[in-house]
Amino acid sequence: MLRRIPWNPAAALDTALFVFSGVAALWLATLLLEESLRWGMAWFLIVFWAALAYLVLPRVHRILTRIYLPDYFIGRARTSDGLLGDPVNVALLGSEDQIHAAMRRAGWTRADDVNLTSSRRIIGSTLTRRSYDEAPVSPLFIFGRQQDFAYQQEVGGSPGKRHHIRFWHCPPGWALPGGARVGWLAAGTYDRSVGLSLFTLQITHKIEENTDDERDYVLASLKTAVPEAEVTVIRDFSTGYHARNGGGDTISTDGDLPVVDLTRLAGVPAGPPRTPAAGRNERPAPTLFGGVLVFWRGIAALGLAGSLLAGSLLAGGNSAASAEPDGLVPATAAVLALFGLGELALAWGVLRGGNVARVVAMLLSAVAITAQAASVLGGGPPVDFGTNLLGLSLDILLIIALSSERSRVYARNRRLRRVRGVRVAAGLA
Repeated sequence: MLRRIPWNPAAALDTALFVFSGVAALWLATLLLEESLRWGMAWFLIVFWAALAYLVLPRVHRILTRIYLPDYFIGRARTSDGLLGDPVNVALLGSEDQIHAAMRRAGWTRADDVNLTSSRRIIGSTLTRRSYDEAPVSPLFIFGRQQDFAYQQEVGGSPGKRHHIRFWHCPPGWALPGGARVGWLAAGTYDRSVGLSLFTLQITHKIEENTDDERDYVLASLKTAVPEAEVTVIRDFSTGYHARNGGGDTISTDGDLPVVDLTRLAGVPAGPPRTPAAGRNERPAPTLFGGVLVFWRGIAALGLAGSLLAGSLLAGGNSAASAEPDGLVPATAAVLALFGLGELALAWGVLRGGNVARVVAMLLSAVAITAQAASVLGGGPPVDFGTNLLGLSLDILLIIALSSERSRVYARNRRLRRVRGVRVAAGLA
């Protein structure tokens, strides 16, 4: 008998806002395209491409893949947009220290994490064609989280060509389909150039089609440098196939999965592998971006309130000012000031990982977007540079950021940690 899953109003609201943000992103792309088709605005096509590639298509893919892709392990990693990524083509036994030691002995370099500094460096190295041995790799996801770390080897000093492999620690007690137990999964592919993703139009690395060649290259490097390593192969772990990865690149594999046993690696403790934290505590970029937008929305409201009061005081007995009803300007300024202060408090809550603050901020943006759409449909002025394109864009960006998976998970984990802390404190009291 199937167990009935209870309805969760908070999760339903989150899903509704997530879908709403996708519809709003499509509207924004349409507005930007219309703006770029105006006389003398051809340069605006760059803005349209950026919005389409980095906002609209990723959100549409994320919505659709929630519907048609299963949420369990099928031998493929997933992109941050939910698309199927690279095939899992290596499994390992051993501790994290043993993996790091083996990869270093085999001549691999650990990739930097993706952050502002590494992103700036990789853009610079790509444009200037300078070497960047520790260049970060894009995040791919298994078990609902991105890789724990990655290693790479640059080819010919070119940032566009490299061998690279991502590693994920398996959850405790987890087994591969078929029952075999391993400690780590990995996906190795070879970057052959830089180009545009077929599915999102984003700038990305293009990978070599035959992923088995890269799998075999990783194994050969480990066998040569680490003779203690033992390799067994699970034949036909997955059916051999030709497909495409999340960037739209054609990939093929014979479906075999080698298991590399590093537990006998000399000079490195063979203790149990360290389990990574269930959720990252660092504030994700979408939460930071959304919180900053809410903060500046509050500052703008306070600035407008101040300008209204200052204009009223300067006007004094001016006849134009006297035409306004007594107290209208101060009342409007007071409402704006209260709204601004509320927005600043909301921004603080969002940045601290508050789920209620995150949802309220999204609801305010949803109301503003809906009101603007209703105005246009009701015959009001069109949305363009002369009206409210900038304000509408910021509201849509805010709701896209705060409805993202990373922002939602961060807020949920913060809430769970607070609840756990309260329970522990109550138990100690």
